[in-house]
Amino acid sequence: MSEVVIPLAHGTFGEELGWQERALCAQTDPEAFFPEKGGSTREAKKVCRACEVRAECLEYALQHDERFGIWGGLSERERRKLKRQAV
Repeated sequence: MSEVVIPLAHGTFGEELGWQERALCAQTDPEAFFPEKGGSTREAKKVCRACEVRAECLEYALQHDERFGIWGGLSERERRKLKRQAV
């Protein structure tokens, strides 16, 4: 019998996501991290700069190909650029 995977906002059921409990974004308006196209990312990135789990967040986003929102202080475009540079 295969395991049922339930997608969550930042992961899947059963996956170790302890870093998320310490993430500052969990205490902030989530809309700031998913601005409308052309919207400002300034406030979200400011929160990320002060966050102790920024590296874990970015690593998660890169590993799971998160295509929307601010993760680890980077926008979708910035993460795509980072991935291209790594290849």
